Amino acid sequence: MKAKDVAPLAPTTTEGTLAVLPRRNAAASPTDHAFSRKGPGGQWTHVTWADFSAEVTAVAKGFVASGIQPGDRIALMCRTRYEWTLVDFAAWTAGAVVVPIYETSSPEQVEWILFDSAARIVVVESPRHRETLEEVRDRVPGVEDVFTIDDGGLDRLKAVGQDVSDAALEGATAGLDRTSVATIIYTSGTTGRPKGVQLTHGNFLDLTENAIEKLGAVVLTPGAATLLFLPLAHVFARFVEVLCVAASVRTGHAPDIKELLDDFGSFRPTFVLAVPRVFEKIFNSAEAKAAAGGKDKIFHRAATVAIAYSEALDHGHPGLGLRLQHALFDKLVYGKLRAAMGGQVRYAVSGGAPLGARLGHFFRGIGVNILEGYGLTETTAPVAVNIPDKVKIGTVGPPLPGTSVRIADDGEILVKGVGVFNAYHANESATSEAIRDGWFHTGDLGDLDDDGYLRITGRKKEILVTAGGKNVAPAVLEDRLRSHPLVSQCIVVGDQKPFIGALVTLDAEMWPLWAATHGLENVSLEDARTHPKVLEVLQHAVDRANEAVSKAESIRKFTVLPGDFTEANGYLTPSLKMKRNVVMKDFADEVEKLYS
Repeated sequence: MKAKDVAPLAPTTTEGTLAVLPRRNAAASPTDHAFSRKGPGGQWTHVTWADFSAEVTAVAKGFVASGIQPGDRIALMCRTRYEWTLVDFAAWTAGAVVVPIYETSSPEQVEWILFDSAARIVVVESPRHRETLEEVRDRVPGVEDVFTIDDGGLDRLKAVGQDVSDAALEGATAGLDRTSVATIIYTSGTTGRPKGVQLTHGNFLDLTENAIEKLGAVVLTPGAATLLFLPLAHVFARFVEVLCVAASVRTGHAPDIKELLDDFGSFRPTFVLAVPRVFEKIFNSAEAKAAAGGKDKIFHRAATVAIAYSEALDHGHPGLGLRLQHALFDKLVYGKLRAAMGGQVRYAVSGGAPLGARLGHFFRGIGVNILEGYGLTETTAPVAVNIPDKVKIGTVGPPLPGTSVRIADDGEILVKGVGVFNAYHANESATSEAIRDGWFHTGDLGDLDDDGYLRITGRKKEILVTAGGKNVAPAVLEDRLRSHPLVSQCIVVGDQKPFIGALVTLDAEMWPLWAATHGLENVSLEDARTHPKVLEVLQHAVDRANEAVSKAESIRKFTVLPGDFTEANGYLTPSLKMKRNVVMKDFADEVEKLYS
C-alpha cells in the first residue's frame, strides 16, 4: 500500500476557537487593512482589523441577545460578500455553529438543511432569499427569527445586542475549544440527500496554521491580497476565508461573476482561487477574442510557446531560442492576460475538479503559477496542494503538513489528518461507512509518485465497466473535452456497453464569437448541434481527448444535446459538480441511441 505521512509544522493544541482571530489581529495591527469593500462606482473602501473586530463583536452580541446559546445553529444564505465573513466570525464569537446555504438553493433544499441542522436563526442576504425561506417556514418550526442583510438585518442585530456585556460575550465561548463544532456544511447531494459535514474549530485552525507554514510565499508576502468570488457556502472558499484572516491577508469579495474581470482590474489581487472551469473560460475567451481580431495564429503560437516554456522548467531550463520567443510573446500576449487578472497575480489555487496539464502549463508559461490542490468538504478542503518551490503539473501536490494519505489496494484515496471531519451530523451509519479504522475513505481514485505527490485518476463510483470488461475512468476524457471552446459540459457513458460514448453540450456564451470567426454567423446554437462543420470540429476534440487513453477506453461515438447542464435545471450542484445519476436518467434515450 502506497502511503505518504507529513508531520505537522504548527504546534498541536486544543486551545482557542476561530473567535480569537479578529481580536488577535485588531490587537496586533489595528490600522492595517483587513478587507476592501466595493462601493458605488466600483470604488474600494477599506476596513481595518480594529473596525472588523468591533463589528464582529457588535453582531455577536446581537446573536446572544436573540437567545443563541453555545452550540446553537445559525444558518447563513448569502452571496460571496463582506457580510458573509462578518456573520461567520460573529456567529463563532457568540459560540454558535454556522450552517451555510447556497444562495441558489431551492425551497426544498433549504427546508432539509434547516430541519436537519435544527437551525434557530437564519441570516439571509436579500428579500428574494427571504421569500425562498418563507415558502417552507411553516415546515421548519425550529427557526425563531430571520435577519435580512439588505433590509438592515445586521443593524437590527447590533441594536438588540447593545446591552450585552463583554463578559457575557466572553462566556459564550468559554466552554469551547478546537474540538468544538464550528460549522455544518451540507454536501452537494450528487447521489442523494445532502449530508451535514461537521467541521470543528480545530479542523480550520490546525489546517490553516499548517498551510500558512507551507504556503508562506503565497500568503505572507508584503501586500498579499485575494479576491474571493467562489461561493462561500463551499468549503474551498470558506477555508481560504479563514486562511486570509489567520494570515492577515487583505480580502475582497466579488458577488457578481459578470463583473469579475473589472473587479480583478480595480482590486489587483496577488493570488486567487478558482475552479478549473474559470481558467478554461479565461483561456477560451482570450482565444476567441484573438480569433475575432484576426490574431488567432499569433495566440496559438503564443500558447504553444507558453506550454513549451513551462514544460522546459520541469526539465532544467528553457533554451535560448525558447526564452527569446517567450520574451516576445510576453509583450504581445502574456502581459495582456496578466493585466486582465489585475496585473499582480502570481499564484492561483485551483481545486474542485482536475485542471489538466495543458492549462496548468499554459498559465505557468504566462507567469501565473497555478497551485492545483485536492480536497473534499469532509477534509475542510485541502488534503494536498502543489507548493511554490516545487510544482508538479498534472498532480495535486503532496499532502499538507499534519495530513496522511494512503492508496488502498483498489486505488481509493484514504485520508487521515488535522482537517478530516469528525462525523456527519445525526447520521451515524454514513459516518461509520466513511471513516473506517481511523481513515476517511474519499471515494476518489489516485496514485502517489516517488516524491509523494498525489495524482487523481477518477471517482470510484464513476468507474465504467464496458461489456468487454474494460474499466474506464471517465474524468480524464471529460476534462480534455471540456477544454475545447465550444464544449460546455460532457458526460462519458458506456457502462455495460460495447464501447465508450459521450453526451456533449455546447457553450452558449462562446458560440457567437466562435461562429463569427468560422463563417457560421447565421447559424443558431440549436442548429449548430447538427451542423457538419461543428461536428467535424468536435470530432477533432474527441480525437485529442482519446490520445490520453487506450483504444479500448476511447470515445467511439458522441451526440450533442440540446440545452446545457446547469444548476438551474438540476443537472449541476451549486459547486458545479455533475449529477450523473440525474443526467443518466433523463437522457437514457440519447444514450441508447449511441448503441442502436
